[in-house]
Amino acid sequence: MVFARRALPDDAREVLRLRQVMLDAVHPGRTPSDPGGTPEWHAGALEPLRRRLADKDGDFAAFVVDHPENPGALASLAVGQIGYHIGGPDNPGGLDGHVFSVATDPDARRRGYSRACVELLLSWFREQGCGRAGLTASADAEPLYTSLGFVPNPYPSMRLVF
Repeated sequence: MVFARRALPDDAREVLRLRQVMLDAVHPGRTPSDPGGTPEWHAGALEPLRRRLADKDGDFAAFVVDHPENPGALASLAVGQIGYHIGGPDNPGGLDGHVFSVATDPDARRRGYSRACVELLLSWFREQGCGRAGLTASADAEPLYTSLGFVPNPYPSMRLVF
């Protein structure tokens, strides 16, 4: 049985390390000169992340599995945030969960760690009153999310970076 738990402020460095694992997998071939190409950004992200992890009543949560072979390290991570949108027919209460930064150390894959983290995150969303959850999936991760009930979203997505 896999034991996942909510991340604590002391886990922040490892959470950032696993986020980097995820970013490197999503953007293979990124060079150090590319934005996010090196973990230098971790220094600016560490304290805000610690504060968010300490806020157990907020709209942000991370769930982790401790690495069984490396004491003090994390093996897997799933992060999520709750947002409010005006309710609609499929979600009258308007609370949406968003799953992001799901990652597992390469040496700890295929053991159910990501599944355990995501399942705990989805339970947290339900407990907070979310009517639905969304995510962006890599091709490798689609089978996991499909097995958890996620279906493709027909709405196009766009982004503006400030």
